[in-house]
Amino acid sequence: MFPVVLYLFYAVFKRKNTIHSAKPVVEADYAIIVTAYEQITYLPAVIESLLKMNYSNYAIYIVADCCDISSLQFKDTRVIVLRPEEPLRSNVRSHFYAIDHFIRPHERLTIIDSDNLVHPDYINELNVYFDQGYSAVQGPRMPKNLNSTYACLDAARDIYYHFYDGKILFGLGSSATLAGSGMAFKTSLYTECLGKHANLSGAGFDKVLQAEIVKRNVRIAFAEDAIVYDEKTTHSEQLVNQRARWVNTWFKYFQYGFSLIKKGIFNRSINQFLFGVVLLRPPLFMFIILSGGCLLVNAFINPFISLLWLAGFIAFLAGFYIALLRSNTSQQIYRSITGIPLFMFYQVMAVFKSGNRKGENIATRHLEPAAKHK
Repeated sequence: MFPVVLYLFYAVFKRKNTIHSAKPVVEADYAIIVTAYEQITYLPAVIESLLKMNYSNYAIYIVADCCDISSLQFKDTRVIVLRPEEPLRSNVRSHFYAIDHFIRPHERLTIIDSDNLVHPDYINELNVYFDQGYSAVQGPRMPKNLNSTYACLDAARDIYYHFYDGKILFGLGSSATLAGSGMAFKTSLYTECLGKHANLSGAGFDKVLQAEIVKRNVRIAFAEDAIVYDEKTTHSEQLVNQRARWVNTWFKYFQYGFSLIKKGIFNRSINQFLFGVVLLRPPLFMFIILSGGCLLVNAFINPFISLLWLAGFIAFLAGFYIALLRSNTSQQIYRSITGIPLFMFYQVMAVFKSGNRKGENIATRHLEPAAKHK
């Protein structure tokens, strides 16, 4: 029921954000950090995309961890290729490695994955919110490829989360959740929040970062037009490995929700309270399966209660379709919905794989290049 309740409150009580689109006289200075681990296949396309932005005051730092960089040749002096002498094997360590090698003190930084592409106005759209006083901004990650059922369902999941955990939460006065890339911060805020977690390993740095930000009662803005195009999973093995990391991450960090709810009540902060509730919510497939089990059990124990569970399912499906309908969703994604049962099966497999602690460090490997976004 939670998404539909949020949507109804949003429809009635949403906060209007005053958007100032006037271009500042002096462009803010950005560091763009691109992290790569073992694979550099997509880096040339990423850098080409970044260099085509309608913006000039930035430097790009490629942290190529455990990579062969002999083939990486960039003529633009704004591109700095860094190869750590010792393996870092950590997003946070890679970010701080880039910060330690900044060619100048950048006011803001943004984090981009090594398989992303960016919209030409990506930084300009981030600036809309920074210029309103926000210190942290998350943009949507749109699909770069829809070349398989898995990729389409992966994209549908992102649409759902961007709508409810981004647009709706932010519109209600809370914070957008972070997505691992396509996010930007004042450099001082990033270093303050993750300085004591600089040796954090495995997946989930974004979970720690967002908890640290909201703990300070700072809001994370959702910039709906600061678009990053993300490579979606196309094979079942990719899906299982990726979700194994994500499931492990949820079990590892969901307890942050309790402390934020407590702070939200004590501080009378809708930002902290709502965000804490969201952090406690398990991954979609987990609570769908558990709820289905409750419905079946109650069909034998108390049929009336099973009808309430059924009403909850109907509300959830309505909420899911609301997210798709309000997000200009591709017809390919709608057609892929029949593949949800198999998609969920592979995510159940990921639950068992997440019990293996090595699963925390499995990097998502892309087995075939996707067509460029047009």
